[in-house]
Amino acid sequence: MTRKLFGTDGVRGRANTHPMTAEMALRLGAAAGRYFRRDGTNGHRVVIGKDTRLSGYMLENALTAGLTSTGMNVLLLGPVPTPAVGFLTRSMRADLGIMISASHNPAEDNGIKFFGPDGFKLSDDAEAEIEAMAFADPVLAAPGNIGRARRIDDGRGRYVEYAKTTFPQGQRLDGLKVVIDCANGAAYRAAPDVLWELGAEVIPLGVDPDGTNINDGVGSTYPDACAAAVRANGAHLGISLDGDADRVMIVDETGAVADGDQIMALLAGRWASEGRLRGGALVATVMSNLGLERYLGERGLRLERTAVGDRYVVERMRGQGFNLGGEQSGHIVMTDYATTGDGLIAGLQFLAAMADTGRPASELVRQFTPVPQLLKNVRYGAGADPLSTDAVRAEIAAAEVRLAGSGRVLIRKSGTEPLIRVMAEAEDEATLREVVDGIVAAVERAA
Repeated sequence: MTRKLFGTDGVRGRANTHPMTAEMALRLGAAAGRYFRRDGTNGHRVVIGKDTRLSGYMLENALTAGLTSTGMNVLLLGPVPTPAVGFLTRSMRADLGIMISASHNPAEDNGIKFFGPDGFKLSDDAEAEIEAMAFADPVLAAPGNIGRARRIDDGRGRYVEYAKTTFPQGQRLDGLKVVIDCANGAAYRAAPDVLWELGAEVIPLGVDPDGTNINDGVGSTYPDACAAAVRANGAHLGISLDGDADRVMIVDETGAVADGDQIMALLAGRWASEGRLRGGALVATVMSNLGLERYLGERGLRLERTAVGDRYVVERMRGQGFNLGGEQSGHIVMTDYATTGDGLIAGLQFLAAMADTGRPASELVRQFTPVPQLLKNVRYGAGADPLSTDAVRAEIAAAEVRLAGSGRVLIRKSGTEPLIRVMAEAEDEATLREVVDGIVAAVERAA
């Protein structure tokens, strides 16, 4: 079935433009309510969290109206990280969890992510069913069975308490000065609270949301802001989250930035030595650096690659019993602790490594030497399909031949935007640029 609404991470788009309209949110809410109330009984509940975007108010109200119209009871969490919604869906015995967020995208965008009762994101099949129902006539509850909605005032506090339990018992962060960049997003209160309660001297950044400044020059998409704050304050570490706090970048005391690959390498090595890494493997996407794969291989560990999207990482982890995975972009999935990427808990795991080893962050963020990698995005117009043209296919084939044995090429469509992502890796940087630029030029001509 071709999906019109759902991408690789829920439904996403520009606010007040299809599909991110109040009308569509109303339809999605009613469809999700119908999907989870197919047994016809009452008492079903859904938790809804959001980040700090202005459009979150509109979408929250529309979803609530749709859900209650089908008899679902709605528990409104307010601004909380995406992983908190996964945690609270399971903790509060809800049938469904919804996060209103466009993650690292600008404030003009928004999105809707769905979680099942186990706290994990819904499967492709479940999303396809909900999408089909959203375009059909709604099935409404009888007047006496309309659902109720109420605010949950301590949702953030519950998540804060849980996050602290993932830090080693008996350890504290006394003496560590930590910059925490919350991207003016969903973790702007929770993340600083966790670090302060564990004993760190906290330097907050990106904690003044106004509805329009989420991810605006701060957060994991703009780690230079965190790096500057680390250097200016003489901090030991910087933790840079994105707008919904499900991804993270780590900044060492010199201001150097470590991406998700380096964080995963550190955790995989530590967990393997402690006997905690299940299956002897790390799950990551096709975007992860070849250097990470080599690092793991040298330690007798495997890199299991999936399609891009943390949902596919989680599916592989659950299907084969692995407990560590993630993406180069900073989604770090630790199913011992969370059902989705959790930037704050990943940051706590990095801090635990610092506390255990007594080593500075600069010695921990460089676990392997990355193979030079170049990624460029090409936007294409409505109705265009550049990857199907003979010219683009020929350019890609020539690049694969050129890099055979010394690198790789990865070309894919974005699951959330009309973009073609052109990525390659090669030991020789001049060759790398030539290969990527050649493919980009061919895609631009066909776009």
